[in-house]
Amino acid sequence: MLNQKSNQYLFTFGTLKIQNRMAKIKILINCPDKKGIIAAVTNFILKKDANITYIDQHVDLEHGIFFMRLECEFSEENLNFENFKRDFESEIALAFNMSWQLFDDRDKPKMAIFVSKYDHCIYDILVRHHSGELNVDIPLIISNHQDLQHIGESFGIPYFYIPVTKENKKEAEAAQLQLVKENHIDFIVLARYMQIIPKEIIEHYPNNIINIHHSFLPAFPGAKPYHSAFKRGVKIIGATSHYVTEELDEGPIIEQDITRVSHDQSIDDFIIKGRDLEKIVLSRALKLHAERKTMVFSNKTIIFS
Repeated sequence: MLNQKSNQYLFTFGTLKIQNRMAKIKILINCPDKKGIIAAVTNFILKKDANITYIDQHVDLEHGIFFMRLECEFSEENLNFENFKRDFESEIALAFNMSWQLFDDRDKPKMAIFVSKYDHCIYDILVRHHSGELNVDIPLIISNHQDLQHIGESFGIPYFYIPVTKENKKEAEAAQLQLVKENHIDFIVLARYMQIIPKEIIEHYPNNIINIHHSFLPAFPGAKPYHSAFKRGVKIIGATSHYVTEELDEGPIIEQDITRVSHDQSIDDFIIKGRDLEKIVLSRALKLHAERKTMVFSNKTIIFS
């Protein structure tokens, strides 16, 4: 008798039950477009005795670049992750000049939260994580203020206060980098962290630092963009989540959304709507990244469903 429950197969022979647990691998690929890529990859998966559960591809016709995302399942007893990576490199990737990433779904990505004083995004992230909606591990929170330490404590996540001033900026940034390295962090979310991320951290985490901000930039920069927008009588406000690069707020965009506002709403209404939108857009971006559904090429993203 064969029953499938919770990604497990249960074989029953008399009173003996054997569970065949399944493991999932995700593959992200980009390379020069040419014939035979899909056939080569899928045949390779078939030879490894795996089942493809998802596949999607896109061709950038302007640059002649092929993109693909694939998920496949193995019986855990048949999967040697390191051997799979080695064979994929030698048999497929080299032949097609691929840039590729391979992820074992049994390993949750480790995410660090950087935050300052605004609490709406960090609360939203931690509640979603606590409910199981955000499938990551969160080993630590780093902040340049102590104001939100109680939030980390209430969720049982270590909170590291590292003040950043003009005098200690280099030392503070070095301490941040040391912490994320020691905790084997895979990516960082800036949950309204109000400091510029240094080059050293960006270089260590290329396309792995995610930021959120209002979508008034560059029209209404500065400390009070909602006040400026209110005075101009804007009709929509928005939020943008993007990867961090050395060019401030110009990294590849992951997710965006808008909401309408009107003349009969107050500045407080604008701010409330804007913060709600920031939470939603950031959570979407984090899920896309954590589920390995984003690829970056030429400072723009390809987002798979």
